[in-house]
Amino acid sequence: MIECGEVLAGNLCAQYRARMKPIKDLAQLGKQIAAQHGWAAAKAFKAYEMNDSDRAVLSQCALDLLKVFPPMPGACALMSASLAGTLERRMTAPVHVVAGTLVVDGEPVFGDRKPFDGPAAFAASNPDWDGHVWVMVGPYVVDVSLFRTAYSRHGPPRLAKHINLAFGPNKGLYVDHWKRTGQLGLGYEPQYYVLSAEEVTSLIGGAYHVIKSDIVK
Repeated sequence: MIECGEVLAGNLCAQYRARMKPIKDLAQLGKQIAAQHGWAAAKAFKAYEMNDSDRAVLSQCALDLLKVFPPMPGACALMSASLAGTLERRMTAPVHVVAGTLVVDGEPVFGDRKPFDGPAAFAASNPDWDGHVWVMVGPYVVDVSLFRTAYSRHGPPRLAKHINLAFGPNKGLYVDHWKRTGQLGLGYEPQYYVLSAEEVTSLIGGAYHVIKSDIVK
């Protein structure tokens, strides 16, 4: 179920991308989308309003992914990329994969708010990185790994406690407008703005390998 609760044109150079600082508002995030995917994508991102039809698609796609993706720590990048790939085929909404810091009650639980080398971190199909990755559908945060991580024995205790108090058990997908996430004590702070199509495709390949390996077992 869903739980709510003068800019560079073209690609940013690797040096600039590696030094990205946390993005604090939607205007900044829109600029990074424009830098990575063009102004048309940025305009669609800012103009999008989620409707009931899209919510239904989100819920079903997330449920399908949660059924086949094996429980494992550190899977936010693979799960988010997989969900984004499916949503792009099922929806006309602007869908992007974003990396950064996940904050609970003002304190990071994944990531440290420090600049990092994004292209290096996502060069592998299964990146070893301590930050967080989620999907943005327009200005809405879509996090398919949040509850699974919080409910698992591998999740940070502070995240587990907060999620259980704020949401309770048996939740599957977190969706909310980026500006409203703080009302429930959560914070999504993009740092390596929006992943490129190539990086997302690589992560989808990594997710397929994980799912296939689990089925073989």
